[in-house]
Amino acid sequence: QVARDHSLPTTSSEKQRYVTELVNELVGLGPLQELVDDKNISDIMVNGPEKVFIERNGKLELTDVRFIDEVQLQTIAKRIASMAGRRLDDSSPICDARLSDGSRVNMVLSPLTLDGTSISIRKFKEDKLNLSDLVRFGALNEEMAKFLIVASHCRLNIVISGGTGAGKTTFLNALSDYIADDERIITIEDAAELKLNKVHTLRMETRKASTEGSGEINQNKLVINALRMRPDRIIIGECRGPEAFEMLQAMNTGHDGSMTTLHANSPRDAISRIENMVMMGQASLPHLAIKRNIVDAVDIIVQVKRLSDGSRRVTSISEVVGLEGDVVVMEEYFALDLTKDLSQIDPQTSYITQPIPTRSAVKEKAGFFGIDF
Repeated sequence: QVARDHSLPTTSSEKQRYVTELVNELVGLGPLQELVDDKNISDIMVNGPEKVFIERNGKLELTDVRFIDEVQLQTIAKRIASMAGRRLDDSSPICDARLSDGSRVNMVLSPLTLDGTSISIRKFKEDKLNLSDLVRFGALNEEMAKFLIVASHCRLNIVISGGTGAGKTTFLNALSDYIADDERIITIEDAAELKLNKVHTLRMETRKASTEGSGEINQNKLVINALRMRPDRIIIGECRGPEAFEMLQAMNTGHDGSMTTLHANSPRDAISRIENMVMMGQASLPHLAIKRNIVDAVDIIVQVKRLSDGSRRVTSISEVVGLEGDVVVMEEYFALDLTKDLSQIDPQTSYITQPIPTRSAVKEKAGFFGIDF
């Protein structure tokens, strides 16, 4: 309308671009909207108004997207928070939220971030990947996929361990496909990311404290409450605090087949992380008692890693066997040979495997379920 009223020399494509940018600014995510709409982008990282990075195919790159100033950037950040029912202001300058498509967002206001407000968006594919897709992409081989399908179907307790952006949530979603349709599943997350295609799924999400500092509901409280809701399996999106103790209790009290993810660099580190998280809420519990709880609860640890070439792969699948003295004993059935050049890694031949013994929990449960494995 302005272009017509003032007879501005603009083409129809320019007018359309103006309209699109204006709509994005008024009701969308401003300059970030086109990046959010691009299905080939997996991560968006805003380091102040002048620097917007993206991750495409596992590689980071700087974009030419810019914000006018810090005011515009903060306006978009606060809009994202309000859309998710969260607060982002001087009294609460850090916020975890999610977009309408399920993408995870973390925001930190200036001056906590010295170069301007930070926005980190982790996008999720609309089409959920299954284990067959992951095998096709080279994340694991067919033998490993078969092992994990049996483990998931036969209700073994599985922990998926890995670093940030390694693909833990994607893998957890893929394993959930092999849960029986007649099982009641309760998922617990800080920001809802899991997309389980199961009929009987109840999703729960934490709640931050109000402006008065009351009303906070954390994952620990949700896990305790979930035990009263007659679940067959409890799935915790990411274990990062005292809820680890309640998770172990759930796995030890008839909720076989429960799953969770956590941050760790190896299966052995994952055991240490669980110990440390349990001690956050149960400091008086002896170390040996904590380790016994872990051994009794956790059956399988799947280690995933994002390699330097941007690919995401399963690097190890281990079973927690028992306790010798105060040492947790694990058997590693599959391990990726990382001594090879990444360009030469073939998922079908680059894994070091060992036979799965008859006493393995997987084979025992498979026999119980009548599966020839």
